[in-house]
Amino acid sequence: MTVLAQAPASEGVGSPFLNISIFAAFVVVTLVVVFRASRNNKTASDYYAAGRSFTGPQNGVAIAGDYLSAASFLGITGAIAVNGYDGFLYSIGFLVAWLVALLLVAELLRNTGKFTMGDVLAFRMRQRPVRAAAATSTLVVSFFYLLAQMAGAGALVALLLQIPNSNTLGQGIVIAIVGILMIVYVLVGGMKGTTWVQIIKATLLMIGAAVITVWVLGKFGFNLSALLGTAVEANPSLTSSAGVTKELGDNLLNPGLAYGASNLAKIDFLSLGLALVLGTAGLPHILMRFYTVPTSKEARRSVVWAIWLIGIFYLFSLVLGYGAAAIVPGGAQRIATAPGGTNSAAPLLAFELGGEILLGIISAIAFATILAVVAGLTITASASFAHDVYANVIKRGETKPDAEVRVARLTAVIIGVVAIAAGILARNQNIAFLVALAFAVAASANLPTILYSLFWKKFNTTGALWSIYGGLASCVLLIIFSPAVSGGASSMIKGVDFSIFPLANPGLVSIPLSFVLGIIGTYVGGRRPIEEGKFAEMEVRSLTGAGSEKAVSH
Repeated sequence: MTVLAQAPASEGVGSPFLNISIFAAFVVVTLVVVFRASRNNKTASDYYAAGRSFTGPQNGVAIAGDYLSAASFLGITGAIAVNGYDGFLYSIGFLVAWLVALLLVAELLRNTGKFTMGDVLAFRMRQRPVRAAAATSTLVVSFFYLLAQMAGAGALVALLLQIPNSNTLGQGIVIAIVGILMIVYVLVGGMKGTTWVQIIKATLLMIGAAVITVWVLGKFGFNLSALLGTAVEANPSLTSSAGVTKELGDNLLNPGLAYGASNLAKIDFLSLGLALVLGTAGLPHILMRFYTVPTSKEARRSVVWAIWLIGIFYLFSLVLGYGAAAIVPGGAQRIATAPGGTNSAAPLLAFELGGEILLGIISAIAFATILAVVAGLTITASASFAHDVYANVIKRGETKPDAEVRVARLTAVIIGVVAIAAGILARNQNIAFLVALAFAVAASANLPTILYSLFWKKFNTTGALWSIYGGLASCVLLIIFSPAVSGGASSMIKGVDFSIFPLANPGLVSIPLSFVLGIIGTYVGGRRPIEEGKFAEMEVRSLTGAGSEKAVSH
């Protein structure tokens, strides 16, 4: 996505003391919930999968809480406020992606696996190499997703505490605090505590978004056309800190404002759309949620509940984005140059509607969104390393569950430290754009391998390794050498240009390449009787759930 460079600004909104007080109250409440939930964490199943004790509706709300991240609430709202129609395309892509997850992945994955994606791949393949590959992919995808959430935390608290974008130390301290809280949630509460935080957060987010949506529409007589017309009139143009002026006006309602400047920009949009639609079914922290329910039927119910909640929220996001462009004084120009940049649209809108109190409440909800998602990502990444790499690769399955959980907790601390450092680097990027990169990595490294494992009898270990490592390496390399990292006004690294790949999102190249590599690797590796013989058992289990409660081993 083309994101305007963000000018340093000293203008803040609301009372920093009141904002932080409301946020602190939320943290205290959720920590109490986490501590209470942690009292029942006695086994590895409790820590990784919450003892499979959640119902479909409960897990569906938690999935919505996991999925409706800072990218949805802050990033998409800002993208719509600044880029109009093209910003709303994120909402469409994120929602349509759930059809892939529902129809192809959710129930089959729940029946086949135990705790992680590596369980599914190891069912009929050589355990050690595929578990190592699955864990590597999980850690990389989680890293890119964590980038977005930590950047959102920095942007949000920068606005609340009136810390300008140029104050790297101040925003760095804020991001570090978020990372520490995230680590505490995961270490103490495990999946059960994290799930309850996600349920609370999803409920608050839906209520908060609904209140602001009704409030915005009420100011325009519940006439959506009047709202859109006001947004157009209030934003004739937008000038970035680099001096680049972009005409808005009617373009806010038409496609092409962000992706219509050239044929290359249109191709970039196709790449983005492909990553968004296919990425959800490969996101490890979403896949892991299917293991927290007792049956495959509940897994299906989870996804149906999640689709409804997520779909309703993205309709809200349309009103929130255009409402911010229409109501916030200065419109898109003010939003783009506020502390936190485009990610500040929702808090600024809340301040204009309900003053300091509503700003504090909405900001606390946004912060809850970030904390819940980063906790879910961290427990997924740490569980994958401990369960797949430590227990099944290093220890060859000869380890006690207690030792495995200890390794998972240690890994969570390391992941938190890395996330803090990376979040400081990416703090001024649009969050929805950063999440799109994570979706591209997930769709490139994970989805082809999962689909081939579930549906292709000839697929073997070599094909899985080629698909995972090939898709992962190609996607990450293309991101590194893309305008997202260097060479542009909104790139992560300023003042240098080593971008040789023209697309900001590499999905159009890396996703098909991963599918092709899976086919080539399968035929290069030849047939292995143990792998082919296990396919019939895996097919029956994935479709019927027979034996799904047993440990995954062979």
